[in-house]
Amino acid sequence: MKILIACEYSGRVRDAFLKLGHDAMSCDLLPTDVPGPHYQGDVFDILDQGWDLMIAHPPCTYLCNSGVRWLYEKPGRWEQMTDGAKFFKNLLFADIPKIAVENPVMHGHARELIGGYKASQTIQPWEFGHTENKRTGLWLRGLPYLKPTHDMRPEMEGMTYAEKNKIHYASPGVDRWKLRSMTYQGIADAMAQQWGGTLDVIA
Repeated sequence: MKILIACEYSGRVRDAFLKLGHDAMSCDLLPTDVPGPHYQGDVFDILDQGWDLMIAHPPCTYLCNSGVRWLYEKPGRWEQMTDGAKFFKNLLFADIPKIAVENPVMHGHARELIGGYKASQTIQPWEFGHTENKRTGLWLRGLPYLKPTHDMRPEMEGMTYAEKNKIHYASPGVDRWKLRSMTYQGIADAMAQQWGGTLDVIA
């Protein structure tokens, strides 16, 4: 399969597909953190290159539920949210047979701007081999739900709230946003293993 991983600088999802023999490339305005096939630039420059599958991770700063309060407190946020929602919607409805767009839980204002579409499913890292919470939505077109691979809840018994939510307690720093936005390896592997098979459109 020819696969585009949009808005990814880490190479984590791209490399999970590459390991299974797919023709995968990441794309972001930033350079890739790990050497591999990567287009540094605007994803819309390359959307028409015959992709079979696109997994997109558009910026969530202005769309996610956790940041809705800032719409009323910081000038310019409504305009930035509108631009972010348009970007998200254009990726979701790109002319590609299989699409998954990933984002945290979206607030109602942004959801209205993308046409009222709710996430097809929500997933947690602890469903895929990680002892952490980070509820994430997947908007799917032409793809089945991502199935959990390794339930870690038994291992999380006795952990503190901070330990289970450590991604939200990351230390301040220039790379904090990178750590908070990176796809968990277990989720990346599940995407490659479950969505890297047949080209049939099944949803």
